[in-house]
Amino acid sequence: MSRLALAPLAILLIAAPVAADDPREAWAALVNGGHVALIRHGNAPPGYGDPPGFKIDDCATQRNLDERGRAQARAVGEAFRQHGVRVDKILSSPWCRCLETARLMAVGPVENTLAVAASDRSPERLVVLKQMVAGWRGPGTLVLVTHALTVQALVGIMPDQAETVVVKPKPGNEPGIDVVGRIAVPR
Repeated sequence: MSRLALAPLAILLIAAPVAADDPREAWAALVNGGHVALIRHGNAPPGYGDPPGFKIDDCATQRNLDERGRAQARAVGEAFRQHGVRVDKILSSPWCRCLETARLMAVGPVENTLAVAASDRSPERLVVLKQMVAGWRGPGTLVLVTHALTVQALVGIMPDQAETVVVKPKPGNEPGIDVVGRIAVPR
């Protein structure tokens, strides 16, 4: 294989986000404030997406949390409290599975915004979301309860259900974020 053929692979490897398996750094970042927690909604079977004809304002037409997903959401909130994470703001995608996850976490009042449901299929919302995350300064933590494709579009990580990806806004004038680490769903 030629060097030219390997160049795109090398670029991908260099640009790929690095997240340690050890969640201690991620928890420390959240406790210190000024960071953003990207949380994928809890378990919502079956599969991905919503049924054809779903309505954003009608939970009966969407894929929703099951009991496992509700337990995961409560466990994430309890883990935030046990670690002493100060949540300054919690924003959720308007999809019912995200709103329910955010509310069951019980870490503060939940606001919903379509920007938190951004993906590579909604480039204008993704720009707004990137600016929102890059502009966060705290003093506490910004929590975004969202979807796997949103987290993937934002930082290149496909999280498990109820997994938290912790990011840090880059200082300075250029908007950007760095991945600090990942926190698996509490068991």
